[in-house]
Amino acid sequence: MTKYSPKPAIFSPKRERAIYASDPDKSRGRRIKQVGKSERTLFQHDKDRIIHASAFRRLKGKTQVFVAHEGDTYRTRLTHSLEVAQIARSIARVLGLDEDLAECLALAHDLGHPPFGHSGETALQKVMAPYGGFDHNAQTLRIVETLEGRYADFDGLNLSWETLEGIAKHNGPLLDDERAEDSLPWAMRELEDWRRLELHTFAGPEAQVAALADDIAYNNHDIDDGLGAGLFSIEDVCQVPVVGRVFKDVKARHPDIAHDRLIHEVIRDLIGYMVADLLKESRARLTHHKPASADEIRQLSRPVIAFSDPFRADEKPLRAFLFENMYRHYKVNRMMGQAVRVVEELFGLFIDDPSLLPTDIFIQCNGPKTPETARVICDYIAGMTDRFAIEEHRKLFSVTGYL
Repeated sequence: MTKYSPKPAIFSPKRERAIYASDPDKSRGRRIKQVGKSERTLFQHDKDRIIHASAFRRLKGKTQVFVAHEGDTYRTRLTHSLEVAQIARSIARVLGLDEDLAECLALAHDLGHPPFGHSGETALQKVMAPYGGFDHNAQTLRIVETLEGRYADFDGLNLSWETLEGIAKHNGPLLDDERAEDSLPWAMRELEDWRRLELHTFAGPEAQVAALADDIAYNNHDIDDGLGAGLFSIEDVCQVPVVGRVFKDVKARHPDIAHDRLIHEVIRDLIGYMVADLLKESRARLTHHKPASADEIRQLSRPVIAFSDPFRADEKPLRAFLFENMYRHYKVNRMMGQAVRVVEELFGLFIDDPSLLPTDIFIQCNGPKTPETARVICDYIAGMTDRFAIEEHRKLFSVTGYL
């Protein structure tokens, strides 16, 4: 196990661009050219456009494990995205990458998620199976390329190529010898000139950072939220070796620490351990491959931003613990079972009778049970917050819904 440090010394204040970093001045540009000068870089513009997007604001009402009304302190998609952005920006700074692009991709990575976390996505995948399926990552691209309607000159946000590529491929190549183009979700293939994103290669280094910052954030906040919800105890989670070692170390340093502070210190140290391991392994890979540009990183046969093999061995028991004790806890199963029914029943009602949709949504449809109507309904449901979906279901399926 890589030794973690409780000291916040792993984050350097230096801001020197590495030769392999993405350079906004050498960007492949936007799909639609825009004229005018700005003091902000291209990637800063992208980040600001995402923050001001309606889909970004709706993340505050979307949860990952708990339904929004279950508590005010559990992570939402919005708070999670902010935590991912903080971690990604810190890692990018140490490695000499473009901090704005890393932060931008972290903020954007969950925009396409429907309400009710992974259960909502599973439900949409099921009902959309006859109409091309559903994929939250492809939906994020659909949002930033098409659905956001804020600007006079174009649909979507007209983001830079590097941001779009990072959204599409932050988890790795989407095409290879075993995966043909027709395996891509319809939302991906509907994008204008989607092949320009080069889906057979890895993403740039900032996107790779954002992807692993996501892993770091959700592993740790799921421990925090699970303890806060009483789904498992400190004694339970300490059976996971890496977590148990950190709890033991924090208790040794602070023997009389209060319960809540103990948990926060442990989460802090776990994040520090994970970031330190990622930095060590990534530096080793960068030294080995000696990339001279972000494009050279894209052409490699493996990611350059990575955790070490010992860390991955440490992580497996933690993921197995969270799967068994949190994601499959009966309290969570009850909530998510209800969530699945809400999504499935809303979709079923709308696909049979699109006239029940709001007028601005209904006019985009072309009759019941057609692929075009299904995709309009999918966009509508995917954009809902937890509370809005619950309220829509109540209005449409309860005789007292409008009373």
